[in-house]
Amino acid sequence: MYVLEEKTYFYLLAIIPVVVLLFVLLQVWKKRAQRQFADAVLLKKLSPETSSFKPLLKLLMLLLAFAALTFALVNPKIGSKLETVKREGVDIVFAVDVSKSMLAEDITPNRLEKSKRLISAVIDQLAGDRIGIIAYAGDAFPQLPITTDYAAAKMFLQGMNTDMLSSQGTAIGEAMNMAAGYFNDQEQTNKILVIVSDGEDHESSIDAPLEELKQKGIRVVTIGVGTAKGGPIPIKRNGITETYKKDRQGEVVITHMNEETLEKIADNSNGAYMNGNNTAGVVDFMKDYLGNMDKKEYETKQFADYKSQFQWFLGAALLFLILDLLFLERKTSWLRKLNLFNEKNEG
Repeated sequence: MYVLEEKTYFYLLAIIPVVVLLFVLLQVWKKRAQRQFADAVLLKKLSPETSSFKPLLKLLMLLLAFAALTFALVNPKIGSKLETVKREGVDIVFAVDVSKSMLAEDITPNRLEKSKRLISAVIDQLAGDRIGIIAYAGDAFPQLPITTDYAAAKMFLQGMNTDMLSSQGTAIGEAMNMAAGYFNDQEQTNKILVIVSDGEDHESSIDAPLEELKQKGIRVVTIGVGTAKGGPIPIKRNGITETYKKDRQGEVVITHMNEETLEKIADNSNGAYMNGNNTAGVVDFMKDYLGNMDKKEYETKQFADYKSQFQWFLGAALLFLILDLLFLERKTSWLRKLNLFNEKNEG
């Protein structure tokens, strides 16, 4: 297992293509200037030791040295041993609505992005709790199994979009059905399903799934994202809105947040409902809500004793710089004898 301590230094790698472009432009300019001075045959006789390959090789060494120095600044760390640690927490499954209505921009930047930011902010406040993620639209799809890897959870969360499920519509009942069998620890008494949605439900009844959740002791916290006024559903291409979704009569569809459905789910599962427009309010509520629950102790394995590996990249950078100094721009006598590039000797 490895971690990257300073990922921001990866932006330095953007310098490499710029340097390559400048090198190519320089070579083109030199060729043109040389052609104005003399023809190619005469130039070769005047400077027989000039190598066209050596400047490219020296550039390669410099770029490799720069890349190695960049990785040294990032400072990769490798976990040297796996430890079993005891943690306390509850199991939380986030069910995220990825239906097209979540593209409505009645809340900035849109409902889906707001949902992802809310969940990410809640995850940042967790400590020993285990989390899982479900995506749903017309159907439900397991996105991430129950885990303690918060970094992986946030990575999967950021990748969620409205095109990930082919079955469109909004079926909250499908998400609840999947959640009923999603928790993998039967001894865990505190199980929380957090539904983040605009509350629209077009496909299924929620009564039967709610009853199953209650029987299994799974509480449901619902977070409403959107506004009662609602908004149209944009259809975009390359990030630019071209038109809005329309119904069969050609009228623009206005999607509204349905708090009534979300409140009903929360009330009938011994849970709670929160309006998600205020991120800080949701985070504080979830922190208090989870803090008042009994925590179950469990064991998990995790890598520990991470050791920095920057010295290897620093050494590689030094080696490439030494090689760059050793490589001269003119032809090397022993290399010329080998004639690796099938250069013809002009008599």
